[in-house]
Amino acid sequence: MQENQAVIEGENVSLSGKSDFMGSGDEWFMFERIKIEQRAVEKTYKDSEESGVTVSIPVRWTPRERREEEERSSEKSKNETVAESQATEEMFQIDHGKLREEQVESAEDDEAEHSSEEEPDHFDEDEVKMYSKEGYLVDFFHTLTEFRDSLLLTNLTLSTDDGMTFHVHSLVLGAVSSVIRERLIRGKAGNETVDGRPDENGVGVSKWSLPLGPDVDHVGLEAVVEFAYTGLVTLLRENTLYQIKAAAQTLGIQRVLDLCTKEEEKSAKTGGKGKEERVSAADQLRVSLQSMKQLWMDRVGCDVTLEAVGGPLHVHRVVLAVGSDYFRSMFTLRMRESNQPCVTLPFLLASELEILIGCSYSGVLPLSWKCAFEITSTALQLQYQPALSLCQNFLEQEINPHSCLDVASFAEAYEMAQLLEVADDYVLLQFQKVACTSKFKDLPANQLLRYLNSSSLCVPSELVVFKAVVAWIQAKPKIRLKLAKELMKTIQFTLMTFKEFREVQSLNMWSDHSQAELFEAIKKDFCSNDFAPLSQYRIYLPKESLVLIGGDQTSEDLSNRSISRELWFGNSLRNHTGIRKAMEWRKLGDMPEPTRFRHEVSVHKGQLYVFGGKKYYGSNDTMNSVYRYDPVLNTWESLADMQHKRSTFSVVVLDGKILAIGGHSDLHFENSVEQYCPTANSWRFTWPLDLPLSGHVAKVLRGQIYVSGGLNNDYKCVSSMFLYHPETGSTYLANMAQSRANHCMETLGECLYVAGGITTDENMTAVNQLACEMYNPAADSWTAFTSLPVPHVGAGSAVLEGKFYVLGGYSHESYSDIKMVHRYDPSAQRWENMGRMPGPNNDIRASLLCLPQHFRL
Repeated sequence: MQENQAVIEGENVSLSGKSDFMGSGDEWFMFERIKIEQRAVEKTYKDSEESGVTVSIPVRWTPRERREEEERSSEKSKNETVAESQATEEMFQIDHGKLREEQVESAEDDEAEHSSEEEPDHFDEDEVKMYSKEGYLVDFFHTLTEFRDSLLLTNLTLSTDDGMTFHVHSLVLGAVSSVIRERLIRGKAGNETVDGRPDENGVGVSKWSLPLGPDVDHVGLEAVVEFAYTGLVTLLRENTLYQIKAAAQTLGIQRVLDLCTKEEEKSAKTGGKGKEERVSAADQLRVSLQSMKQLWMDRVGCDVTLEAVGGPLHVHRVVLAVGSDYFRSMFTLRMRESNQPCVTLPFLLASELEILIGCSYSGVLPLSWKCAFEITSTALQLQYQPALSLCQNFLEQEINPHSCLDVASFAEAYEMAQLLEVADDYVLLQFQKVACTSKFKDLPANQLLRYLNSSSLCVPSELVVFKAVVAWIQAKPKIRLKLAKELMKTIQFTLMTFKEFREVQSLNMWSDHSQAELFEAIKKDFCSNDFAPLSQYRIYLPKESLVLIGGDQTSEDLSNRSISRELWFGNSLRNHTGIRKAMEWRKLGDMPEPTRFRHEVSVHKGQLYVFGGKKYYGSNDTMNSVYRYDPVLNTWESLADMQHKRSTFSVVVLDGKILAIGGHSDLHFENSVEQYCPTANSWRFTWPLDLPLSGHVAKVLRGQIYVSGGLNNDYKCVSSMFLYHPETGSTYLANMAQSRANHCMETLGECLYVAGGITTDENMTAVNQLACEMYNPAADSWTAFTSLPVPHVGAGSAVLEGKFYVLGGYSHESYSDIKMVHRYDPSAQRWENMGRMPGPNNDIRASLLCLPQHFRL
C-alpha cells in the first residue's frame, strides 16, 4: 500500500493529513466504513422498494438476523397496501419503452425434464470446506521481509560485539529460536532492555534489544536472520560454517544447526567439492509459520488485544498488518491505536475476526454457507488478504441453486463485479433449477426481468420460463398479477408444443377475469405457430464459443475431397419448436497456409495453438509446423516446429507446457513424446510411450494425462487406457470394454467420456464404433452409456457448459461424411441433434475460445 492511502471495501481512501486527525484510527475507519456500507445498503433496499419485494440477503446481517428479517418481511407482505401496488405498477409503466426496445430472444442448453417443479435437493449449509491460498507461505514471509527492511513494526534489536545490529520482528525470530521464544514466554525478563517509546516512524511498538556476546559476529547473525525470513541460508559454506554455527548455538536455532551438521558431513566426505544439497525453503517456512501459530494460540509475544463483540482476541501486530490493509494503516500511520495495547472494534464479531486471524497464521480458511457472507463482509471491511480472495473463491466455486441469488445480491451490494458476473451466469445457466427454489420467489421484479430478457438465459423449453414466471407471480398475487403482461412478453409461446400449451391453458390464474385479455393474447400468439416460419427460435449465447479448425470434406457424389484452412465458431444455440435445435455458425477466418487435416489443437492462456497434421493425401505430406492464434488481436504467429512430423496424434496442456503424444509420421507410427515450452518457444523430448500409437486420444483430469485407444503397428484398434507422465512413462489402467481409434474423449466432471471412432472386428476389418463408455478414475472402471445414433469417425469434440459435443466426422463403412452435430447430456442421459456442420466435417478439430464481443454482434 502507498503511504497515506488505505483501501476500504475496494475503495481508495485518502489518508493525507491523517496526522492532524484527533480521533482514533478505529473511529476514522469506522466512519469511512459506515459511509461505504450505507451506500451498499441504500442501493440494495432501493431496488427492493422499487419492486415491492424483499431482497434475499441484507448487508452485514448475521444468519439469525437474516431469518428474523425474512419472517418480518413475510408478515409485511400479507398486509401490503394499495399504494405500494400502484407504485410498483407505475415503475413498470415507465419501463415499457425500454422493455419493447430490448426484445432480445433468450435461449437454452440444458435439456432436463420440463416439469421439475420440486425444489432441488437441499444442501447442507453447515458443511465446512477448507480453502487454502497457493503460494501463501512465500507471500507472507516476503511481506515480513519488506516490513523488516522498512523498519515497520520491528521490535527486537540483535547486536554483535563487532558493532553490527539487526532490527527484526521478535515473532519471526521466536519461531526459529528457542532463546527468543523463552524470553517471549517470560515476558522479556532478563538482561535485555525495554523501550516503550514510539520509534522514528511514530509507531508505538514496545521495543527490546539483545546483545549476543563475543561468540556471534555479523556473518553468523546475518545468516540466521536470513533463515528466519526466507527458510534459506545462502551464506552457508565451508569457510562460514563456524560463524553460522556459533550464531545458531547462541540463539538456539536447531534447524540451522542441522544444516551446519550436513554441511560438515558433506565437506568431510568430498573435501568440500561435492554437490551442495538444496534446502527446501518451503518446508522450513511451513514449520516457522506453524510455530508462529502455536505462539499465537499460547498467547506468547502477543502485543495487541482486539476488543470485539463477543470477547477479546490477543494477536501479534505484525501478523495483523501483513494480512490486513486496515490494520497496517492503523499501526503504521500515526493513529492513536499504534500506541495502545488494546484496540476496540465494536462493529465486529470476535468469532468472525478470529477466523480471519487464524487464516493469517495458516493460509487456510474454513468456510460454510452458514457463515460465508458474514466472513466475506468482514474481510472486505478490513481488506483482509488472503482471506478475502479465499472467500471469493468459495462463493464462486461452491455456488449452487440455493445460494446463487444470495451471492448475486451480496455481490451487487458490495460492488464485487467479478462475483456478480459469476452469480448471474450461474442463475442464467441453471435457471430451471434456480426457479424451483423458494428464494427465486423473492427476486425483485426488475432483476427477474433482467434474467428473462438475457440472451444467456439457458432453458430447455418455453414452458420452463412460463412456469417460473407463474410461480413468481403466485407468491404475491396481489401485486404481481398486475405485472403479468410485461412478464409474459418474455415467453415465446409460438415455440411451445400442443402438449406444453395445454399446461399453460390449465392454469388457475386465467380464472381471474382481469387476466382474460392477456390469456386471449397468449392463445393468439401460440396459434400463430402454425403459420410461423422455421426461422423462429429462442437464441442462447454461451460465454465460450465452439471453434472448428481445418479438416477435410467429401463432395456429395463422393467424387473428390478437399482440405480446409477455415475456422468456424458457434455463435449461438437456437431452440426451435419442441426438441428441434441448431447451432448458428459463423466464419472466424483462415489459418496460415497450407491447408491441414488430422492435425491437433490446444488452448493455453486464451490463445489457440495448431500443430502438425497433413496438408494433402500423399506419403510426404505430414507437417511439424506450429501456429498460435490470438483472438483478441485476431493475428497468427509462427512458432518453433515440432522435432517430429505428426498426424492423427494427441496434444494436452499440463503445468503450462504442451505435450505432443505419439501419432503417425510419413513412414511409421510414433512412440515419441515431445514437450513445448511457450516461454522459451522450444521443444524437448520426454519419456516415450511403451508402444507406437496413432489415432489415440489424450486428456488431462486432475493434473494427470489419460490416454485411450488408438491403432498399433499392426493397424489393430486397442482398448487400453493408461496414465502418461513425462518423466516416468506409462501406468496402465482398466481396459475399455470396446477397442477403438480415431474416436473422441473428453473430461466431464470427475470422469472421462469416450465416443465414436472405429474398431476392428475378428477379421481385422475396420468398422464404425457406435458404443460409448465412461471411465471413473476413482474406481478404475468403465460404464457404458447411450450409444451414438450415427457414426462419428475422426470427429471433433469439446465440452461446452457440461455437455459433450461430437462434431462431424465420417462413416468408415460408407465413406460418407457425417454432417451432423450431436450433444450428450449426462443429466438426461441421451444424445441430442444440434444441427449441421458449417463446412469441413471430418478429421477436424474443435476447441473452446472466449472470443471478443465484436465477433459475436
